[in-house]
Parts: sequence; C-alpha cells; structure tokens
Amino acid sequence: MDGEKESLMERVVMVEEDVMLPGMNAASEEAARSEEDLFPDVRETLLEVKDLAISFVQYSKGLRQRTVSPIVDLNLIVDVGEVVAVVGESGSGKSLLAHSILGILPSNARVTGEINYDGRALTPERVKELRGREITFVPQSVQFLNPLMRVGAQIPAKGKDKRERKKKVRSVFERYRLPAGTEKKFPYQLSGGMARRVLVASATVGGARLIVADEPTPGLDEAAIREALGHLRELADEGRAVMLISHDLEQALGISDRVAVFYAGTTLEEARADDFNGDGCDLRHPYTRALWKALPSNGFLAIPGNQPTPDNLPPGCLFSPRCQMATEECFSVKPHKRDLRGGWVRCHHAA
Repeated sequence: MDGEKESLMERVVMVEEDVMLPGMNAASEEAARSEEDLFPDVRETLLEVKDLAISFVQYSKGLRQRTVSPIVDLNLIVDVGEVVAVVGESGSGKSLLAHSILGILPSNARVTGEINYDGRALTPERVKELRGREITFVPQSVQFLNPLMRVGAQIPAKGKDKRERKKKVRSVFERYRLPAGTEKKFPYQLSGGMARRVLVASATVGGARLIVADEPTPGLDEAAIREALGHLRELADEGRAVMLISHDLEQALGISDRVAVFYAGTTLEEARADDFNGDGCDLRHPYTRALWKALPSNGFLAIPGNQPTPDNLPPGCLFSPRCQMATEECFSVKPHKRDLRGGWVRCHHAA
C-alpha cells in the first residue's frame, strides 16, 4: 500500500507540473516582454558601409589604361555611443574609406556599394551639407592646421558676434586642457600634443555626431596618446559615434567597443574588443589572430609574406597565400561574410 500511495503521489505531482508549467511559461514570457519594454535596445546605427568597392582608372605608357581596385569589399557599422576601430596594414583601405565617407575622393574614383548615414544614403550632395557639421574629421597630420592662421581662428565655432564665438573657442579649449592664450598662438608654437588637442577640439566644437579619426596619434609620447584617445572615448560616451583608424591594434583596443579588421581592401572580420584576449582563440579569422600574436606583449610573431597589391589580388581568400590553414578551396573560392559568435568573418574554416 505504501508503494501504491507513493506512486499515486508521484502521478499527482506530475499532473500538477503539467498543469502549472504552461501558465508559468506564459508568466515568464510576459515578464520578459515587460523587461524588454523597460529596457529597450537603444543602439542606433549612425554609419553603415555595405559592400563598398572603389577602383581607379589609371593611364600608363601613353593612352594604355589599367584599373586598380584598392577597396574590394568593405563592410562596417558604427553605432551611436561607441568607438569602432578600423585596423590593418598600410594599404588595406583604411584612409581611403575615410575619404570616401567625407566625399573627398579624387575625380577618377569609381565607387559601388553603399554608405548610409543616419538611415539614408550619403550622397555627394548630402555629404557636402553634413561635412564639418554632423560629420567631422580628425586627420593624422597636424599639418592640416593652417600655419599662417592663429589656431583660435581655425576652430569653426559659431556665435551671434565675435565675442560669443571667442567664448565658445575658449570653452572648448578649456575642456581639452589647452591653457589660456592658446587660441592666439600659431601652429608652430604648439607642442605635438597641443596641436592634436586643437584638431580634436576643431572636430567637436560644432556638435558633430560622427567623428572620423584617421591615425590621430603619430609622433606623440605615451601620455599624449592616452590623452588624445581618451578624448575620443569621452565623445562616444556622450552619445556620439567614433570611427578610429589605426595601425596600432594595442592602442585601439584601449578605447574601442568593436574592431573591424581590413586586409587588401576587404573587411575580413568584425570582433568585439574583448575577443582580443589570451592566445586569440576567441577571434575568428587567422589574419586577426596573427595581428594579435604580432604584438610585443603576445610573442612578437611576424606574419610571413606581404599583403597583395590592388592590381594583383588572388582569386580566392585574399589572405590565403600567407595563411597556414589554407586549403585548395581557400585559393580558388572567395569566402562569404557570415555571422559567427557575436561577430562576423570571411573565412571558410572559421568555427
């Protein structure tokens, strides 16, 4: 009898669980929906680059033409409130992408693909309207400052009169810890770090929403580098979007949310900044792992071979001639972009 009672009690419990479980699931789903209402996804894409390709028609030996394609297939998204680092070797297309966003490509450029800003196509007419206002540029060279003008006069601050404009310039200079009187100096009178801060101030004084920073730290000491990059991080934390172009992966990781890895004019991988850890096992593409292991702190292992030139690109994976994992498929078939582990990658063997 005791065994029968225990069996009966077990069946009753099972029935109760069967009855209650659907209700409990419904309640859980309702709670999840309520949580989504309370904490919506507030990420807003400001810049989107889709399948961008850029080529140039060049002439050699008289009228003989050839087409060079330094950018083959770039994809990139920059959301409001984040810093996205664009890294890769020289000639991978980083600065050319910046010039394309800013609408300053040479006249012989042929462009396909899409560049969207705030959900709309960034047409030549629109970029002229936004450049210097909503979209600003921090160049890699302080020579962008006019040597014949005082730096204060080069800050695009607006005001009802000269006095109000000077007040805004002084305010933004104070924010970047530029001492009083800096606005009256000429560029040659500034240190490298001060000139960098002037460039950042110039790019942000008008309330720009997208800041494109192209190698903003060359020639600076470690303290000045941390300061310059820290300013860019602050701008993102204030709700702006920052695209940081850098050849220095270690510096970029210090302030970035995500990293886009360029190689021979193609985006090979997009990864979270925290994927760069340990032996690089969280990274998806062999080239990205090779960049990570090439850092002095990670073994300083050189990547054999050279990046292909725009007029001599391999038919399959662009990295295949240098990749130790390459198979016959890699040499002949171009890998497609696919989502993987919270990022995306172009690689046949990434898992």
